[in-house]
Amino acid sequence: MDAAIPAVNFGASADFALGIEEELILVDRDTYALEHSAVEVLERLDVPPEEGAALPEAFAALIELTTPVSPDAGEAVASLANLRRHVRSVGATTMGVGMHPDGAFGDVVHYPSERYRLIGSEMRGLMLRTPTAALHVHIGMPDADVAIRAYNGLRAHLPLLQALAANSPFWHGHDSGLATARAQVFRGLPRSEIPAAFGSFDEYVESVEALAAAGQLPDYTFLWWDIRLHPVLGTLEVRSMDCQSSLSDVAALAGLVHALTRRAAEERGPWEHRDALMESSFRAARDGLDASLWYDGRLRPVPEIARSTMQLAMPYARELGSDGALEELERMLVDGNGAARRRAAFARGGMPMVLSELVEETAQPMRAAVGLGAAVDRP
Repeated sequence: MDAAIPAVNFGASADFALGIEEELILVDRDTYALEHSAVEVLERLDVPPEEGAALPEAFAALIELTTPVSPDAGEAVASLANLRRHVRSVGATTMGVGMHPDGAFGDVVHYPSERYRLIGSEMRGLMLRTPTAALHVHIGMPDADVAIRAYNGLRAHLPLLQALAANSPFWHGHDSGLATARAQVFRGLPRSEIPAAFGSFDEYVESVEALAAAGQLPDYTFLWWDIRLHPVLGTLEVRSMDCQSSLSDVAALAGLVHALTRRAAEERGPWEHRDALMESSFRAARDGLDASLWYDGRLRPVPEIARSTMQLAMPYARELGSDGALEELERMLVDGNGAARRRAAFARGGMPMVLSELVEETAQPMRAAVGLGAAVDRP
């Protein structure tokens, strides 16, 4: 195996097991301004390995929380709630949001590690704008053939996932006019797109190796695609979504990804063209729940696409035990996603209301929900 993909471990965990990663923004507990304190917070944290992990990210104002491998979305979100509790217990204040709504342009400190030093030196001013924070979902793949089928098929749902997860309408103290400004800021980096479909896993490997050679990349984790295979972990990773403040929203999104991945593993094509997906991705980032996206041969509104997709996904969600989490999607469609809540908060009380509501939502326990059991995080 080429150095770009040092190992292939599909089948190493239970088939279609799930893991969640979220990049929370660290803020001052009084002013809610960006706080570049990840080094100190991580030094204070002591998370038992069986409960997941708290890790650094590129920016010192971020902390990444990673759940253990879980059988379903409900259990994964319960683990995430527990990890958030660990972070609060050491005095850290966090926001689950794609970008800090009021962060000043250039208010950036990079985490002191060799990986992030390399990224900063290569990206230059692109990494000196403002921190961005995402939600990633990993699904365990039984083998390489299933992995490439699931990868190819799941690409078609990335714009919908991006629209549902949109949670960063504000940047630098102003309304960006976008539902997720994070998505478009991140698009400024190379290798941050929806990639093409591949005919086989070998073709995927050849493409990754060629791209790594052309870019002098240490390995495939420097490909920041909206979706990618993660052969070392043995997973398929969806990376197109904003970080969320609401654990209920995380459950909805993770449940949908879980079920759609299981469904996509059975698909044989034809696969959606990259160019059409990229156009829908921009429309999703711009308009969020109000977007119309290219779906089944024509432009359709996001709520219609979401409900149709839920019907397709529900049998697989029941099989996987993520149906309770998936049902949270209807609440999101009715009550609004993160972007809608941010703008509603601004209308009520300006930027102070946006910031305080984000901090409060991120600290809230997971409410009891069908299929998720009792509240999974208690003070």
